Amino acid sequence: MRITRDDIDRAAGRVAGHVRQTPVLDLAPGTFGLPARILLKLESLQHAGSFKARGAFNALLSAAESGGVPQAGVIAASGGNHGAAVAYAARSLGHRAEIFVPRVASPAKLQRLRDFGAEVRVVGAAYAEALAACQARQQETGALSVHAYDEPAVLAGQGTLARDLQEQVPDLDAVLVAVGGGGLIGGIAAWYHGAPGKVLTKVIGVEPSACPTLHAALAAGAPVDVEVGGIAADSLGARRIGALTFANRQVIDQALLVEDDAIRETRRLLWRELRLAVEPGGATALAALISGRYPCVAGNKIGVVICGGNTDPGDLA
Repeated sequence: MRITRDDIDRAAGRVAGHVRQTPVLDLAPGTFGLPARILLKLESLQHAGSFKARGAFNALLSAAESGGVPQAGVIAASGGNHGAAVAYAARSLGHRAEIFVPRVASPAKLQRLRDFGAEVRVVGAAYAEALAACQARQQETGALSVHAYDEPAVLAGQGTLARDLQEQVPDLDAVLVAVGGGGLIGGIAAWYHGAPGKVLTKVIGVEPSACPTLHAALAAGAPVDVEVGGIAADSLGARRIGALTFANRQVIDQALLVEDDAIRETRRLLWRELRLAVEPGGATALAALISGRYPCVAGNKIGVVICGGNTDPGDLA
């Protein structure tokens, strides 16, 4: 299934009033030693601490339009951010939430889940195991399942980020996006590449080398399982790229890998220079510029999605 700009427009109408149009921080050429103008889309300031609130609200509100949310509420598996977003959306809309997370989920994210009133179940070493347990539990309860990244309503909701960003900065040369399961880049690419006329804005995926779902799928010609590890595993640690995003891979211009050391340094740099506390996954897209993996050309305007801020800032000093 292809997500269209019309789907994203409808999602924007649904989630209006439920999610924030997060700010864009405009960095002058020369910041961080980069010659281009860099524009940071601060989804770390979104409700529940990440872009995931967009897809969560669109999924729940779409369900309400098409028959309603079951009395059992909603259920989801997550490394942390999606679960927090589903729990926040469920609480806001008056539903109960049950969230499955793997042991890799950070204490900060577990606390967010509990703060939002979710019933939290910690299962397995990685996201894929938590997902399997979640799917089995959903069969028992009949709760509404909200997949973290491989569901049309979720992708359309994430695409509202690109819709906002284009309104805020209409003439970007490229947008850099961190990739885990692919829901965010799938929605963003659908918006930019669905525009009438010539496409001007490139959509660039950036993955940790320890979680290379998109990179591995492109090399194999199909979604494949990858080993999951590294410092961003709790937010970008899907075992394989989502089928919806991979089916529309032609609208993703490039997929890059960055090392954990580059992510660490970028995260510290954001704190030192801008006082932005972001999680490793939130620093991954910018790490492609800081490390030189994506060429930064003078005169270009490059958007970078800072996708999440659910972290303990104690290690940033």
